[in-house]
Amino acid sequence: MPRPPAIECADLTKRFGGFTAVDHVSFTIAQGSIFGFLGPNGSGKSTVIRMLCGILEPTEGRARIAGLDVAEDTDALKGTIGYMSQKFSLYDELTVSENLKFYGRLYGLRRTALARRRDELIALARLEPYLDRRASLLSGGWRQRLAMACALMHQPTVLFLDEPTAGIDPVARRELWDLLFEFAGRGMTLFVTTHYMDEAERCSHVGYIYMSKLIVCGVPDDLKQRPEVNPPGTRRLDVTCDHVTVGLQSVRQLTGVLSATVFGQSMHLLVEAGLEESALRDRLTAVGIHQADIRPIAPSLEDVFVTLTGRHTNGGQV
Repeated sequence: MPRPPAIECADLTKRFGGFTAVDHVSFTIAQGSIFGFLGPNGSGKSTVIRMLCGILEPTEGRARIAGLDVAEDTDALKGTIGYMSQKFSLYDELTVSENLKFYGRLYGLRRTALARRRDELIALARLEPYLDRRASLLSGGWRQRLAMACALMHQPTVLFLDEPTAGIDPVARRELWDLLFEFAGRGMTLFVTTHYMDEAERCSHVGYIYMSKLIVCGVPDDLKQRPEVNPPGTRRLDVTCDHVTVGLQSVRQLTGVLSATVFGQSMHLLVEAGLEESALRDRLTAVGIHQADIRPIAPSLEDVFVTLTGRHTNGGQV
C-alpha cells in the first residue's frame, strides 16, 4: 500500500477583504520529500505556510497534513509540524542550552525526556561548541541551526522553513542543507521557501507561486522538459567569453537570438535552431571579443520560472 501524502492542498484560498493573497492553490507532497516553494516577495508563499500551520484559516478550499485538517484539527496539528520562521525568533538573552530547554518545556517535555531530546538535538545540529553562548552572539548560520533545533524539539513529522538560508554565508548554507538532507533521509517531510535557484535544484519537488496563483509544480527535471520551456525549433547555448556584459548587448541584436542573459562568466541564450555558431562568433568579434566557448545546455529552473512567469503575465495558458 502506498503511503498517504504528508501534505495535501485542494483549492486553498485566502482573501483579506477584496484582496486575494492565495488563489485556489492545489498540490500534494509525499512523505520524506523536500518541497521547494518559490515565488517573488508578496506572491503568497508565507500566507500558504501560515494556513498550513493552522495560523490562518482558509477562505476557501481545504488542506491536510498527515491526514489532519489544518482548519479543524489545529490542536493535533501542533504536535505534527515544526515551523522555522524567516526571522530569528528565539531569545537573544538566553544561551543555546537555555533556548533548547525553554522550547522543550513549551512543548511539554520535562526532566529525563527533555534532557534526552536536548542532547539528541545538540548532537544532530552539532551545537556542542556553543552551548553556553548567548544566542545574540551567534553567527547567522549558527543562529539558524539553533532555531531549527528548537523547531524540532517535539519531533514533528513535517518541518516548515521560511527562507532558512537568507542572509547567511555560502558555507553555512551548504551545511544547513546537509542537515536538511539528513532529516529527509530519516523520513521527515520538509517544506522550504527560498529565493536561491541552486537550492531549488536540490529539492525533490518544487512549486512556483506568482501573483497568488501556483503556476507550476513538479519534479525539477520534469519541469525543465516542458514544451513551453523548450519551444520547437529552438536550442539553448552557453557562451563563455571575456567582457560578457559587452557581448550580451551585442548578441541580443542578432537575428535568431530569442533571449539572452548573463550567468556568471557566461551568457545563456535561447536561439533558433538554425542559427550558426559562426554568426555568434562574428558578432562577438565585432565588439572585440575574439575567443568564446559555445556549447549546448539544458534549461535551468530559472529558465523554467522566467518562461512560465512571462506566459502567465501575458495571459498565456500554462
